[in-house]
Amino acid sequence: MDIRPATTAAELQAAEGLFDGPAREEWSERFLRSPGHLMLIAYVDGVPAGMVSGVEMSHPDKGTEMCLYELSVDEGYRRRGIGRALTEALAAEAARRGCYGMWVGVDTDNEAALATYTASGARDEGIFTMRGWPLPPTS
Repeated sequence: MDIRPATTAAELQAAEGLFDGPAREEWSERFLRSPGHLMLIAYVDGVPAGMVSGVEMSHPDKGTEMCLYELSVDEGYRRRGIGRALTEALAAEAARRGCYGMWVGVDTDNEAALATYTASGARDEGIFTMRGWPLPPTS
C-alpha cells in the first residue's frame, strides 16, 4: 500500500469511486487550491483503494486543528488496515503542520468507523449533536 497526497483533479477523478458522488473538476480544483485542505489516497497495486480528507481550522484563541472530513475505503479492500493507515497518516500530517489536535464527527452507530478511529488512537470525547443549514445553490 502506498499513501500519497492528491495534487491534481485527475487524481481525484480517478478515485471518485471512493466518494459519495462524481468528483466534479471545478470542485476538485477548488479543493486542491484551498490552503489547509488535504486529500490522501491509498493505492494498492496502483489502484485507489481508500481516501481520507482533512481540513485545517484555525481560531484566534485555540490555534489550528485538523478535522478529518471524510474517510472511505473501497468495499473490496476493507478489513486490511487501510482506513487505520489513512487516519494515522492524516494525524501525522496534522502534527507536521503544527495542529494541536485532530477530530472527527461520526455517527454513534457506525461501528466500522468507530473501530477504525479507536484503532488509530482516537479517544471518545463524548456525544454531541450536529445542526445544519441547507443553503441555496449558487451558480
